[in-house]
Amino acid sequence: MFNHLIDRYCRVIETLTALALAAMVLLVFGNVLLRYVFNSGIAISEEMSRWLFVWLTFMGAVVAVKEQAHLGTDFVLAKLPPWIQRSCLVVSYLLMLYCTWLLFSGAWTQTQINLDVEAPVSGASVGIFYASGVFFAASSGVILMRQLWLVLSGQVRDEDLVNIKESEELAQLKELHLDRNESSK
Repeated sequence: MFNHLIDRYCRVIETLTALALAAMVLLVFGNVLLRYVFNSGIAISEEMSRWLFVWLTFMGAVVAVKEQAHLGTDFVLAKLPPWIQRSCLVVSYLLMLYCTWLLFSGAWTQTQINLDVEAPVSGASVGIFYASGVFFAASSGVILMRQLWLVLSGQVRDEDLVNIKESEELAQLKELHLDRNESSK
């Protein structure tokens, strides 16, 4: 049930990310077109594009946390016994949760400080800008706690403790190597 909610939440975030990207493209392209063709522009375009980019980045990072798609170094971990892999995974989740807490507390403080500060062009609260960090930290914190619970409760199989994902190029090279070995026999 909880996994289904997280999946739906991330689909909504993906949709919002796509909308933010489309809005950024329209704002920037429209502003460039207006500047070069009509020698005018949209004053709010740069500010809103910058804010949308920051929000887009943090929203995408939430989805990446859910899909465990951030960079990692698993090559040493893959050679260890499963109980050490599980222990390392628990420690890594605890460290990620600590970093998420630091980000949350800092972003929350900045959001509160800047609630009454107006952006230079739009006049919107600068707190909206810093709220992206609060959004990321709160969302990823819940996802990380869920993933930690799955590891601690034994719901993650030993085979799934290490998430090594090869690049497509490396997988193709291995496939080519196997094909050559088979054809030479």
